[in-house]
Amino acid sequence: MTILDHFEHGFVINLPSRRDRREAIIHELEKAGMTLSSGKVSIFPAIRPESPGAFPSIGARGCFLSHLQVLKTALKLDLKSVLLMEDDLVISPVVSRESEGLIRDLVKYRWDFVYLGHTVEQVEAPGIHLLPFKRDLRLTHFYAIQQAVIEPLISFLEGLLERPQGHPEGGPMHLDLAYNLFRSRTPGVRTLIASPNLGWQRKSRSDIYPNRWFDRLPGFKGAAARIGQPEEECEG
Repeated sequence: MTILDHFEHGFVINLPSRRDRREAIIHELEKAGMTLSSGKVSIFPAIRPESPGAFPSIGARGCFLSHLQVLKTALKLDLKSVLLMEDDLVISPVVSRESEGLIRDLVKYRWDFVYLGHTVEQVEAPGIHLLPFKRDLRLTHFYAIQQAVIEPLISFLEGLLERPQGHPEGGPMHLDLAYNLFRSRTPGVRTLIASPNLGWQRKSRSDIYPNRWFDRLPGFKGAAARIGQPEEECEG
């Protein structure tokens, strides 16, 4: 049994031109027991826009549009639940080793979002668990969503696209910020978080974001993130 057995389908967002990332994520999936041959997980072609438009960057826009398109596909296919992953994901060995326990928590709690990958450093609970979480979360590289929230989430994201950046009700923004806004404004939305974190972003060359000087020096990327530099999301 793998954690994917609890979800109706899984999607990996990958730019077709990034075969290196495709090969890397396929290897990660296989280690976690989630093979493409199972028919339970698919590679989804990411969207790469020509310009950032009203978004903070091209990457932010591509990530937003790519995840939105996956949600629309899940709605069209009437999927009851869906696991979304980005192609730079590194999956913890715990996912395959503790899959039955993780699935028990998925059954135990009522939830709409599950963040298996995140940047929360500490969640106060011993062992491997999925726990209720209400605060803001960063990154969208490894998460799941229930069918009940997919349609209202699509409507919310499309509403952001129709408004200008900085609009009081929200406009184009990083996807993780949009999800936080949706969760805070939608009564009854329940979120679970993995404790400890079960997925990280692999460091690799980006062909959308320019390589920043501190990315090329050991130790500086993490330090920059801690002092407020935004981390990169999926290339989309």
